[in-house]
Amino acid sequence: MVLDARLAVDAGAELGEGPVWDARTRDVYFVDIMRGTVHAFSPGTERLATYHVGQPVGAVGLAARGLVLAVRDGFARLDPESGAVRLIAEVDRDRMDLRMNDGACDPAGRFWAGTMALDERQGAGALYRLDPDGSVHLALQPVTISNGLDWSADGTRMYFIDSPTGRVDVFDFDAATGRLANRRPFLRIAPEAGLPDGLTVDADDHVWVALWGGGAVNRYAPDGSLAAVVRLPVTHPTSCCFGGGDLRDLYITTAWIALDSAARTVQPHAGGVFVCRPGVAGRPANRFAG
Repeated sequence: MVLDARLAVDAGAELGEGPVWDARTRDVYFVDIMRGTVHAFSPGTERLATYHVGQPVGAVGLAARGLVLAVRDGFARLDPESGAVRLIAEVDRDRMDLRMNDGACDPAGRFWAGTMALDERQGAGALYRLDPDGSVHLALQPVTISNGLDWSADGTRMYFIDSPTGRVDVFDFDAATGRLANRRPFLRIAPEAGLPDGLTVDADDHVWVALWGGGAVNRYAPDGSLAAVVRLPVTHPTSCCFGGGDLRDLYITTAWIALDSAARTVQPHAGGVFVCRPGVAGRPANRFAG
């Protein structure tokens, strides 16, 4: 099955990333990483609100109250009502050559996010876990470009992307402790299809993967076979999430940072958020329990 996505909001994000749907507010939150901004898009009113973090922000997650962020200096909280940002845990704060990239909350309310080098050099990053008590734990190292992660419906598997590997990997996941084990490839992406970037797992345990440079988001069955393709009019999708009242709208963030001026002319909506209805439902986003 091949589907086409339409523009939902012309956000103009340099490096849009990490969408998450908040069923309470009916907003799609996403980040523009290097500009240090968090956006909230309301499809019902088409309002786009912007929060300035003051440093690069790699990921946003829902929390029991407000939002949790993965920022250059570590993990932080954002109060959407006041716009106040508060650092809650430092991670490599003295390493100005690193930044946080993608992240997500697990079913037990922990927030996971990884780092990467600004020059993308091999093995410089890591994957970290923020527990509800505010403690930070190193979960995986080395990592080059820590990217999409999500969990199976039963919580026993965690999917993870380190983009330069060209793979989506899967771990056995211990929900009680947050420990990872038995890393193995779930699927491999052909280089000509693009680099795997962000991902989400739907209600049928199929994995949706944004293909950086490939202009598409692919859906893969639990056995790794290709089940559907969503085409975009831009070449650099970054991640996706399900939203809407029935969780059947697939929202896709994109970027223009990798485009030259000629390509940006051809792709005027690069950096926008796109949407389609693929005929399947997602799952409610997990919330940070801290």
